[in-house]
Amino acid sequence: MKFQFVKLLFPFLFLLFTQCSNGQPTITGTFPQLANQTVKLEGFNDLDTYVIDSVKANAQGEFTVKYKPADVGMGYLVAKAGKPFIVVLSGDNIELKGDAFSMLQSVEILKGEENMLFAQYAAEHPRREQTLSAWVYLEKIYRKDEMFAKQETPLNAILQEKNRIEEEDEQFLASLPSGSYVKWYLPMRKTISAVSTIAQYRTEEIPATVAFFRNMDYTDERLAKSGLLRDAIKGHFWLIENSGRPLDSIYVEMKISIDKMIENLVTDEEKLNEISDYLFKLLEKRSLFEASEYLALKLLNEKSCTINNDLASQLESYRAMKKGNKAPDFTFPTDYLAPGYNAQNKPTKLSDIQTDYTVVVFGASWCPQCPDELVQIAQLYDTWKKQGLEVVFVSLDTEKQLFKRFAGRFPFISMCDYQKWDSSIVMDYYVFATPTIYLLDNKQKIVLRPNSVKHLSSWVDWYLVNGNK
Repeated sequence: MKFQFVKLLFPFLFLLFTQCSNGQPTITGTFPQLANQTVKLEGFNDLDTYVIDSVKANAQGEFTVKYKPADVGMGYLVAKAGKPFIVVLSGDNIELKGDAFSMLQSVEILKGEENMLFAQYAAEHPRREQTLSAWVYLEKIYRKDEMFAKQETPLNAILQEKNRIEEEDEQFLASLPSGSYVKWYLPMRKTISAVSTIAQYRTEEIPATVAFFRNMDYTDERLAKSGLLRDAIKGHFWLIENSGRPLDSIYVEMKISIDKMIENLVTDEEKLNEISDYLFKLLEKRSLFEASEYLALKLLNEKSCTINNDLASQLESYRAMKKGNKAPDFTFPTDYLAPGYNAQNKPTKLSDIQTDYTVVVFGASWCPQCPDELVQIAQLYDTWKKQGLEVVFVSLDTEKQLFKRFAGRFPFISMCDYQKWDSSIVMDYYVFATPTIYLLDNKQKIVLRPNSVKHLSSWVDWYLVNGNK
């Protein structure tokens, strides 16, 4: 009796299991060139990517990967060789076929409405944008060149065709299924991808585009899953930087954008830390130090959220080591290199150096950028020395022989206590990356935080060589 019951129950359990398995959306593909290769489906999570599923394609290049409702957004399929293939993880089953992911012309979308719409727009929109830029160029000629300005008929035709192209694009976006992911994603992608074109050819759109970025909701999970977050932040601040404004005005605009971004993010501390850290490094890399300093101090003074310890320590350097502050004095290790000094005048601490200016450089032999930067300093050293500027290189190396072999070729003071990031000098100067450079005056006041030797050399040429103090 029990056996008979189990026999009757088994088909029901099997059907239930099958239905549960089928409830998870899948992407099925047939790509002969991927035969027996591992295929991964990866998704986006804010600034990071993660593997959703991974399978091995069969001998015919057939595979099926699964994803969950939590993965809905943009993703990409990637194999060992070739470029990835972008997909919309819409929550529906998707079916593809082609030769390889990198051969876009061969790929057919057999199933998945949102992917079909995405592919159509991805093919059509760039062509519209290219054509629109050509009409914008011609419009400027017919408006400003006196040879053509009197020709109203072609100008009207240009304006009419411009409007038609723009309306066609807008109509496509308006027709997308309500509530679909592509309905949100494609207008966002359109704006972000148009940033460079707007800066060059459609400058009248800059204020509206900056406003678009300022009104973005950085806590929106659709943005987190889009793969657009990094480009949105970069595009936002690049557009302000390249808006044709004077530098002072650029910094004013960037501070407004930073305020809006932090105001939006204070309700989500994890995103605040991640996005602020990325933006801070981006501004530093672009030498937009007034903006990065503003961001650092804004975050450190923000009472309604918590900054994680690593980011807080990094930002603290702007409070402790900002321009105008006095840099800490430090004693040189017993064993250090001081070419050009004899036993009588050899300095034993930073404050012993009797020059108008001192450059303190933190670096190491293992730092990819440091050798080139230090060689440049060595080549400029004699000129700088004549202008009353000394150089002190603080190495983060951990081996004595390696340090002496690396620094022994330099004509300036070089030292190392072999403690790497735990060095008291490194910690006192809030050094978090190499190379880090400080320019100090004869009272150890911070005059400049150069982002490169080129930046420092420009300062020397302007203020010391040419006398523009």
